[in-house]
Amino acid sequence: MNTARVTLRLLDKADKEILRLPRAVKGALYDFQHKFKANPRATGLALKQLRGDSRLWSARVNDEYRALLLRLSDDDWLIVSVKHRKEVYENLDRLSYGINQVTGAIEYVDLQVVEESVLRRSAPAPAAAAAPPEPAQAPPLFALFTDQQLIGLGVAEPLVPVVRTLTTEEQLLGLVEYAPQLTGEILLSLFDGKSYDEVLEQVTAPVAAPEPVDTEDFQAAAERPATMVTTTDEALREALEGKDFGRWKVFLHPTQAKLVERDYSGPARVGGGPGTGKTIVALHRVRHLVQQLPPGRTKPVLLTTYNKNLAADLRARLMELGGEELLDRVEISHVDQLALRVVREAEPGNAKQTVDDNQVLREWRAMLDELGESAWDAEFLHDEWTQVILGQAVASRTEYFRARRAGRGRNITRAERAEIWQLAEKFTQRLDRLGRQTWAQVAERAARLEMERELRILRVEKQREQAGGRDNVHLQDGSAGWLRYRYRHIVVDEAQDLRPGHWKMLRAMVARDRNDIFLVGDTHQRIYNNQVTLGSLGVNIRGRSAKLTLSYRTTRQILGSALGVLEGESFDDLDGDQESLGGYRSVLSGGRPTLHPSPDWDSERAAVAELLAEWSDIPLEQIAICVPTNAMAQEVAVTLARAGIRAVEIGPDGPRGDEGVHIGTMFRFKGLEYQRMIIAGVSEGLVPREAVIQMERSDALRHRREIQRARSLLFVAATRSRDALAIFWHGEPSRFLGPLLQAEKSGCVGAAGRG
Repeated sequence: MNTARVTLRLLDKADKEILRLPRAVKGALYDFQHKFKANPRATGLALKQLRGDSRLWSARVNDEYRALLLRLSDDDWLIVSVKHRKEVYENLDRLSYGINQVTGAIEYVDLQVVEESVLRRSAPAPAAAAAPPEPAQAPPLFALFTDQQLIGLGVAEPLVPVVRTLTTEEQLLGLVEYAPQLTGEILLSLFDGKSYDEVLEQVTAPVAAPEPVDTEDFQAAAERPATMVTTTDEALREALEGKDFGRWKVFLHPTQAKLVERDYSGPARVGGGPGTGKTIVALHRVRHLVQQLPPGRTKPVLLTTYNKNLAADLRARLMELGGEELLDRVEISHVDQLALRVVREAEPGNAKQTVDDNQVLREWRAMLDELGESAWDAEFLHDEWTQVILGQAVASRTEYFRARRAGRGRNITRAERAEIWQLAEKFTQRLDRLGRQTWAQVAERAARLEMERELRILRVEKQREQAGGRDNVHLQDGSAGWLRYRYRHIVVDEAQDLRPGHWKMLRAMVARDRNDIFLVGDTHQRIYNNQVTLGSLGVNIRGRSAKLTLSYRTTRQILGSALGVLEGESFDDLDGDQESLGGYRSVLSGGRPTLHPSPDWDSERAAVAELLAEWSDIPLEQIAICVPTNAMAQEVAVTLARAGIRAVEIGPDGPRGDEGVHIGTMFRFKGLEYQRMIIAGVSEGLVPREAVIQMERSDALRHRREIQRARSLLFVAATRSRDALAIFWHGEPSRFLGPLLQAEKSGCVGAAGRG
């Protein structure tokens, strides 16, 4: 046998079993894989066949433990389990493996482990008593579905007899813990009330093999995206170390892998709810694009997002994923920083101070006060100037009279447009006098500059084409070098929060070609007023949109509650149609979110401190407290300090310290994850704000838009938590909590899809 190129893979779920092993065994396994790749037949490894079909083998990891392997070919092996030697050679019929006839994936199940897990979660028998009544037998959970239906959806066939015994959710969760991932997804979706056809469409179809499956061809099965395996030494080490959230670097869900590796004919979009791995897909997509590049020292791939905290996180994660070698070919920048650089390159004398939206609003209010202008609201004027005038690159009053204002709220007359235009001109002049500019102005200026640059590139290409492929030096003279697009590929994270100017700039930075722009985002998590239609901005994603539906972060109980917050709202898909979270699900399970009313803000803060004292079993840094305003964040911090609990406030640049529970407003928690989460101050008049409530009488459309944004902020906050969510309020609870309060009355808070 040729041992020079032996491949050793690790099957998904095997790593979870391995993580429970003693540290010394994990170290021995890492050494084992090096020795096995060098020579599987080495005497010390004691490689031997376990059953008569020549496929299942064992090999010695150390004196006490053995690796169970599937032999795919002479030089290709798959680790499916690592067990104590006493568990390897007895009752071999319990070890079941095969190729799923729907997905074509290799699946391995230890039926004894699954059955024991189900039994452990069975309800205990009642204590002995005199003539106890005979308890009613609970009906099987999946009695409505035939064996063939379950297998046709993709449930692992050897597990069907065990599935038939399930009568409680706890037993189901016991099976899901050790079953192949698709089996767990299917059964939980059916349990949550989805129909056979819905599960077939939402869960099975996205991972089904495109061609007929040969259930005997294990080599072909190992190469399919549905078989979640890893092969590299580094990836195996990552899996064995089991770092928090570390599996994302190693095991991609089949739906994620397909999106990462697909060849797109133009811009493509991936949507999905919180925790579905959109950012993970974006990072792996960057690595995939870099792997296709010819050798070089340039950075032809741009990875961008809407703020610097998230950009810093992307840089750190990309470093983990591919090291310096990957970073050397990728430019990572938040989109405002990128726009500012473009402007400064073109206008080196531009020394204006760039101010944020809060400062801009203060300037609007100051100007209106100075003018004695009371007919217009500063927030309305700021949004109109930013979204319509700057967003559509309106350059004159005449153009403004013709500008589209769909979704902007109140209708305005021609005379009112004239007034707004005059105020906008005065405001622009005011900023110029103060030596200031807004980020919206920077984005629009950068877009104009890049669009002009693109026009020059297109003229050069046209001239070259007319000249038979020869370059015309004179045409490019004065362009500071040979004109070319800044990037070959652009990947955008949190796409829902970019401005129109950002999109116009990005569109002009890359040639309109295959795989040019790849964006991920979720409009349910839009926390700014940047509602765009990408097609109108030159980013045509029609026919190239996909959606992720499996949450890896949030438990089913928290997920159900968070979805209740969005009840009754509709959201766009960044291209003029409606977006849906249909099929959004989780295979994680935990406690139901807890609801905590208080009579006033002081007692609410005291109750928060009491709960934190109860949560002393985990590090404070794994806990976060989210509140509606900065002032409330400071007041919570004071209360915690008096209780002897360390706290760290989250500012614009991230946490202001290393140790303590994190406290911040809802805006600050986008992109962050915690083990446990407290949302405080979820009272009517705070969530949503009283000013937003009052808009219903004066500006119904704007009121509806701001209500949606408030829902999205609360939704984002509620989905930051992995294990536990506690919601506090004082006085009247927020209207958004209605579905959760109703569910609590019926005893099923957070039970997604049931009750």
